[in-house]
Amino acid sequence: MLLRRTLGQDGPAIGAIGYGAMGLSGVYGPSADADGIATIHRAVELGINLIDTADVYGDGHNERLVGRAIADRRDRVVLATKFGGGPTEPGGGGLGRPERVRGWLEASLRRLGTDHVDLYYLHRVDLATPIEDTVAAMAELVAEGKVRALGLSEAGADTVRRANAVHPIAALETEYSLFSREPERELLALARDLGITFVAYSPLGRGALTGAITGAADLPADDWRRRSPRFGEAHLDANLRITRALAPIAREHGIALAQLALAWLLHRGDHVVPLPGTRTIANLERNAEAATVTLTPAGLAAIDAAAPPGAAAGDRYPPEFIAALDA
Repeated sequence: MLLRRTLGQDGPAIGAIGYGAMGLSGVYGPSADADGIATIHRAVELGINLIDTADVYGDGHNERLVGRAIADRRDRVVLATKFGGGPTEPGGGGLGRPERVRGWLEASLRRLGTDHVDLYYLHRVDLATPIEDTVAAMAELVAEGKVRALGLSEAGADTVRRANAVHPIAALETEYSLFSREPERELLALARDLGITFVAYSPLGRGALTGAITGAADLPADDWRRRSPRFGEAHLDANLRITRALAPIAREHGIALAQLALAWLLHRGDHVVPLPGTRTIANLERNAEAATVTLTPAGLAAIDAAAPPGAAAGDRYPPEFIAALDA
């Protein structure tokens, strides 16, 4: 049985490692639906029951795919989806406006083929709308039973506090890995203090912490990462040096580099749940095994020395994406 953790303060038990389904909709190159469904089925068998999608992944394709995959095992899944992560509407309209929240959810429920979601996230904070108004609208859906718990994604510390004052926030989903250690400044401790599960997306540095990427040529021509500064010509080589410095530490522990990166996250706190995504069952099984890895203080110190905060070169998103993030 996979190591378990609790969603929020009093939510359902979830596997200590979740599954991010975004990659099943082509952002990292072509992907076959049948392979994605088989991978999700295997995830549930392994106890990886937090399955994470969003309405913007593949323009709805991802939710439809996840819905098909879990249709006959819905009661074994803690289903998470998100709204408000698309481009700002014409005229500067914010996607977090309270009057729009219900419509976003109902559309997601249709695509997912279910009558409720277990965790409903605001994908990106609407900088033009008070967070209190958005969360109040989300809370109405909880009262109606269409949503079981609320989450925020990429929200700043002040936003998290204000949101949690309106309705308990069960999960904060933010990029966190050995390449992206910014949450350690404040968010990680804040989530722990408020009883919020910290869901670490892109825990493998978008693949850079697996050892599978040795240069830009390893990225497919239609791969989203080619737009990311960290994978650009100016920074990729410097970042791969971090990967190479971590590799011998993984070998010393007798584990794969990806397992080292996931185990490190699990050692950051009992409220941390890494959310790796993969399109292969072999990688999925490897990721699950990371929950059994114990890192010694000496091992953790070696990891910190190889990948200290701020070591990764280049922003994690293109400039227009960074500008839209909550401070």
